Amino acid sequence: MTKPAGTVAAPFGVWERAIAGRYLRAKRKHGGVGLISVISFVGITLAVLALITVMSVMNGFRTELLDRILGFNGHAYVTGAPLGSPDRAAVVTRLRAVPGVKQVIPVVEGQAMVLGPSQIAGAIVRGVTPSDLAATTIVASNIKAGSRDGFGQGEYGGELILLGDRLAASLGVAPGDSVALISPTGAATAFGTSVTQKDYTVGGVFSVGMSEYDQAFIYMPLEQAQLFFGRDNTVDAIEIMLDDPDAVEAIKPMLAGAAGPGAIVTDWTQKNQSFFEALQVERAAMRLILMLIVAIAAMNIISGLIMLVKNKGRDIGILRTMGAGQGSIMRIFFMSGAAIGVAGTATGLLLGVLLCVNIEAVQKAVEWVTGANVFNADVYFLTHVPAKVEWSEVALITGWSLFMSFVATLFPAWRASRIDPVEALRYE
Repeated sequence: MTKPAGTVAAPFGVWERAIAGRYLRAKRKHGGVGLISVISFVGITLAVLALITVMSVMNGFRTELLDRILGFNGHAYVTGAPLGSPDRAAVVTRLRAVPGVKQVIPVVEGQAMVLGPSQIAGAIVRGVTPSDLAATTIVASNIKAGSRDGFGQGEYGGELILLGDRLAASLGVAPGDSVALISPTGAATAFGTSVTQKDYTVGGVFSVGMSEYDQAFIYMPLEQAQLFFGRDNTVDAIEIMLDDPDAVEAIKPMLAGAAGPGAIVTDWTQKNQSFFEALQVERAAMRLILMLIVAIAAMNIISGLIMLVKNKGRDIGILRTMGAGQGSIMRIFFMSGAAIGVAGTATGLLLGVLLCVNIEAVQKAVEWVTGANVFNADVYFLTHVPAKVEWSEVALITGWSLFMSFVATLFPAWRASRIDPVEALRYE
């Protein structure tokens, strides 16, 4: 296409894009270049796919764990003098009045042995009032068998208890069956602390989707737990649930003031600090490793472009003699390499998001084909592979892949622009 004398073609113009596109469609005699381009495309696609999938799974894993841990346990805890105080009810009332507090739960918690018909297991018994159990939605809304009917009714709260489904399965019991609980910390006697054993009826079986809790916890009426563990009228802690768990640091001073003198206030970040710090470190390390893999995949573009520049030396010489500047040559080969990176990134982005959105279906399909449990709840705490697509993370991955693809094209494109047209055409 001819241009009027004295005019300069715009950078990245139509003719530059047309030539770059033509170079991407290598002829059969340049099949080596085409093969390397395909390998570069596939490598970038798989690297971006892996990075998006792994980071989304790790984000989902952290979110699911956080939701279940904070839904099952308190966000803040009051211990110390108020637990045995005669005006504990007034302390609970004051705590409920603190802005941002959703629920206040006096709790008795202790370890016990559970005897089923033919099995025995260790468990953590948590004593709460029926109203507090009903407000703990992660348990009350996930009763898989039986019900909460009758919980807390009868002398000293009655003898109905709730078991986690994995604990019930290991003991071989169902709603209506009887189990025996043995506590090593019963009532104090003249001869020391007695061992308490008592039979209870399984009223319901719950499942919160986290094996650590479904395997270990039993819910018992508060009065019955105080009697069983010999707590008299005291509790082990006052658990506090907040509207926003992340606001616990700002609310803690108000909780301490409402709890009164001698109160010790702790929060969930202190209780689970090492666990979530380990997840954060693992997440950062995995991101770094996978971003390096993306960079390595993008480096394949250099090999393909260097071979392309070598094969197109005559074309470069002709274009230079026709008036194409060094900048035009550099842009042509830059677009040729960048197109591979853009296409690979876009394909990896699409496949990665689709995989994350349908991760549970993929898990079931893999388990059906292989016949193996690819996500063991005993190991990973959760019953399914979680995935949460964070678009800020996706944008970072996409930007990094494009950046590395563009950087990989610069050197071969610069080499192409430095070719002397006389030398390129000397032996043609």
